[in-house]
Amino acid sequence: MSLAPVSCIDPTPAGPCLDDARPPAARRGEFDLDLALRHAGRRRLRLRYEDVGDVRAPAVLVAGGISAHRHLAAHAADAAPGWWDAQVGAGRVLDPARWRLLSIDWLGADGSLDAPIDPADQAAAIAALLDHLGVGVLHGFVGSSYGAMVGLQFAANFPARLDRLVAISGTHRAHPYASAWRALQRRAVALGALQCDDVDGLVLARQLALLSYRTPEEFGERFGPARVVEGRVRVAAEDYLDHCGNAYAQRTPPVAFLRLSESIDLQDVDPARIAIPVTLVAVEQDRLVPLAEVYALAQHLRGETRLRVLRSRYGHDAFLKEPGAIAAVLAEALDAGVPA
Repeated sequence: MSLAPVSCIDPTPAGPCLDDARPPAARRGEFDLDLALRHAGRRRLRLRYEDVGDVRAPAVLVAGGISAHRHLAAHAADAAPGWWDAQVGAGRVLDPARWRLLSIDWLGADGSLDAPIDPADQAAAIAALLDHLGVGVLHGFVGSSYGAMVGLQFAANFPARLDRLVAISGTHRAHPYASAWRALQRRAVALGALQCDDVDGLVLARQLALLSYRTPEEFGERFGPARVVEGRVRVAAEDYLDHCGNAYAQRTPPVAFLRLSESIDLQDVDPARIAIPVTLVAVEQDRLVPLAEVYALAQHLRGETRLRVLRSRYGHDAFLKEPGAIAAVLAEALDAGVPA
């Protein structure tokens, strides 16, 4: 295991280059599958995915937090911004001209699955996607937050189908402190439902979640003191929290939030079952995934393990807000063993 801080630099990674000047192909699809859910029995489900890049290129599965989705970045078939445009696109570390990039909408993200969803269920769905697309082995699985948890499950349960894993801000188990944060968020949704106000309950839950994703240092730099507005005290961060909470509630069904939030707390995988190369990324200021938890994971993985530690005022959200540092880690991990 190696341990080193990663500075925010802009890498120029090497990688496979396919002789084709055309824009990378982008395919969006969905299919039905029968899946035996770990806690809810066999269900008929629909999996939605995107597949961007040349089918001859090494395949990399990319997954983010519970609010992430299959659209990673703008491409020829969909010019809308994706959730990880900072890392995905022409000239970036996850360039679809060099990699075949696969991604999914999480099971339950549309609100249609009102049952406990284990991260292992998501890993099984990804294995079904590989079967559907005829992909035998992934060159890499890049997971951030919840996606890192699912990546660890995939590495443990389907080791023959994965060459390497990059797990950013996610570990083999949910920390009790982080689970307590999420339990309160789910209670906010429940209280809203009791008042026939699901939306406001979800808005409040998302606002509480944002406080756990970020750090006091960031808020101290961004926001000033409280002020009196129309006879009541309003703190400077409220406008920001209101905007983020309302935007999230407009695109997320409450059931989806509840079940995917619960899914994080169901994470439980034995690191000793994972023998492939793993790159772990931890953030010192992350209050949801403490550094000590990542050290514990690193010590029990059986394969080649690299640990990279970042320092970021963005805490858990560093994978979204520190593009240079994350790109450097991805380049190091994915390019290993790949001809230039």
